[in-house]
Amino acid sequence: MKRLKLLLLCLLPVILSGCAAWERYELNTAYGKPRPVDRLHSSLPADELEYYRDIRPLMESRCTVCHGCYDAPCQLKLDARAGLERGASKDKVYDGTRLLAANMSRLFVDAQSTAEWRAKGFFPVLNEREQTPEANAAGSVMYQMLRLKEKHPLPAGPLLPDSFDLSLDRDQQCATIEEFPRFADNYPLWGMPYGFPGLSKNESGRLMRWIKNGSPAVEPAPPGPAFQAAITRWETLLNGDSLKAQLSSRYIYEHLFYSNLYFSELPAGTFFRIVRSATAPGKPIQVIATRRPYDDPGVPRVYYRLEHNPSTVLDKTNMPYALNAQRMQRWKQLFFDAPFSVDALPGYSPEIASNPFAAFQSLPAEMRYRFMLDDAQMIIQGFIKGPVCRGQLALNVIDDRFWVIFINPDIPESMDQDGYLATHQNVLRLPSDDSNNALPITTWLRYAELQREWLQAKGAYFQEHYPSVIRPTLSMIWDGNGQNPNAGLTVFRHFDSATVTQGFVGGTPKTAWLIGYPLLERLHYLLVAGFDVYGNVSHQLLTRLYMDFLRMEGEANFLLLLPEDARQRELAFWYRGANEKVMPYVNDHWMSTRFVPSIDYRTDHPKAELFKLLANRMPQAFNNAYVIKQQSLSPEAFTALHSLDNIQGAFLANIPETTFLLVQTPHGDQAFTILLNSAFKNLNSLFDENKRRIPAEDTLTVAAGFIGAYPNTFLRAHEKQLPVLMDRLGKIRSAEDFTLLMNDYGVRRTNNDFWAFSDTIQKLYYTHDGVNAGLFDYNRVENR
Repeated sequence: MKRLKLLLLCLLPVILSGCAAWERYELNTAYGKPRPVDRLHSSLPADELEYYRDIRPLMESRCTVCHGCYDAPCQLKLDARAGLERGASKDKVYDGTRLLAANMSRLFVDAQSTAEWRAKGFFPVLNEREQTPEANAAGSVMYQMLRLKEKHPLPAGPLLPDSFDLSLDRDQQCATIEEFPRFADNYPLWGMPYGFPGLSKNESGRLMRWIKNGSPAVEPAPPGPAFQAAITRWETLLNGDSLKAQLSSRYIYEHLFYSNLYFSELPAGTFFRIVRSATAPGKPIQVIATRRPYDDPGVPRVYYRLEHNPSTVLDKTNMPYALNAQRMQRWKQLFFDAPFSVDALPGYSPEIASNPFAAFQSLPAEMRYRFMLDDAQMIIQGFIKGPVCRGQLALNVIDDRFWVIFINPDIPESMDQDGYLATHQNVLRLPSDDSNNALPITTWLRYAELQREWLQAKGAYFQEHYPSVIRPTLSMIWDGNGQNPNAGLTVFRHFDSATVTQGFVGGTPKTAWLIGYPLLERLHYLLVAGFDVYGNVSHQLLTRLYMDFLRMEGEANFLLLLPEDARQRELAFWYRGANEKVMPYVNDHWMSTRFVPSIDYRTDHPKAELFKLLANRMPQAFNNAYVIKQQSLSPEAFTALHSLDNIQGAFLANIPETTFLLVQTPHGDQAFTILLNSAFKNLNSLFDENKRRIPAEDTLTVAAGFIGAYPNTFLRAHEKQLPVLMDRLGKIRSAEDFTLLMNDYGVRRTNNDFWAFSDTIQKLYYTHDGVNAGLFDYNRVENR
């Protein structure tokens, strides 16, 4: 019997493969062999369903919310029609165990046609056989998934059964049309949308009718004359022939290549991205596809072009950046018209291109820093809102909530950096140029020593130029020039994702970072420009390990603003139980030079006092969008929401990372976010995160508006119910308590009106946040 079972087990793949082959034979016999289909039409009858007018809005609100980012199930990205035509893949983008870097599959970059994607292993989800209604239904995975949901809706009950695997690392099936019959037999409840209520009859009927009709689309007209004129102006600026213009444009590109560019002086809703092209302005763009933005382009001259971005705006990846007359004047002031010269362009060898202090040493460091400060939130959130849709490995190096401030670029220590940085550019190099081929341990030791050299060099620099006691004051901190809301930021970690907001949100945090130019630049080149989401395990590990140094440097900078005894207390508290080898990297930062702040502290809590002083220093620049406003709520509701700010304890672990709360008030619906701040002894270990947890120090942050691209749970209540709801939230002591709360106030993923609720909060987000808003991602919505 055992031999028989073993034999059957061995034969199972062959049997299953044979089933798929037979299904392929049946489909080929009935409808012909598959081949890429051109679904674009010059025009369609007014009564025929068309993608952009009739289908895209529906797919965005029901499909893209789970199929938008790089971790979309089966790589089926539905944020653009090109993703629908590309189809799905059985390969994973996120694989923390691969020894070799993966082949890249960036939409619009790594292949330009459906045939090219088929050659890369992507399979169709729309029919590519004979184009008849019957064939379009039978040959479409999407159609069959919708039909499967109609036949087998979610089982009755508030919670999904255990047969639904909602984990991010679940074993994805990724069935081709030939494999679909077996998939439907094995997983009849797994129709689309997976783990959510099915679409309404009208919605599913519209989608299936469109698929049966051949999934037609009429290519929308390109952006109009006003946009074309704006593109011409900006491409003219970015493609000047002088060496200074070419180097300046290269620097701008390497910092904005992930940004969602828009012309703020033109009608909203049209976005662009800056790309490297082999062709000059006026000619069709030929995107230069390289793994990193600074890799060798392989052409004699690079041109920087503005390409229309046809994708749906996702909150997870949306980094809007305004182009307007003021911006152009600012760029000219900082770079193109500034009084400096460039004698030669740097090459693209990895050791030069991956090191911004070597590649851009001809651009004044002060100007580079001011460029980054102008949009510091976008620069910081680059490593959070870039392509990394699942970043536990990268994010367990930061606290769950901390504040960020910046060194004033007007103080002499910030302005006099060019020669200093050029001298030490070698010790500032980053591991990204060799991390896909390096041994993590030996390479980490090498970069650890370089970081030690950098800290010692900084100490020696201050000792030479400021031999007496250095007395930092509040003027050392950038105040946003009295109007820039990027001066103070809050970073939230949500386990494997994170959010950056303007302003100081929540109560006094455990830690804070003080960032100057060298640190800000390294953060960008380590985690954005130099990070490869398709990289191997060595690259992933080295990036995370090097980030330790950068975090410690930012924290140590902040400690310089505190009295010496307070520094020691904070340092001991932040690094409880840390490996003894870690501490020298913090101590070296400020022990080599005497820093005694010239700040008039008047309490026994200097850290909290310092943050109040900073907030008072930059009132005009401070973004209060996330502050709960008393005038918008009844006094009882306002007090109830704030009551959660004073709660701390291990029982908070029963509350999800990110909860969206919708409150009905006489003034209309109001949105709030409840965030869990998980506490840790220290952050200096890549593994065993749970062993470093201190649940007794967990806290909550309640903020106005939406914070986080990945909501875990949803609550809704009337304003009058808030005192009771907040009281119950504060008294939750078990998972069962939270389930009971959800019974009364929750909008679960199983609720029949889930999609109507989703439409409400999404509309509210767009209304209040405008260009900063995008589609939320529902891949982390919990089942409880």
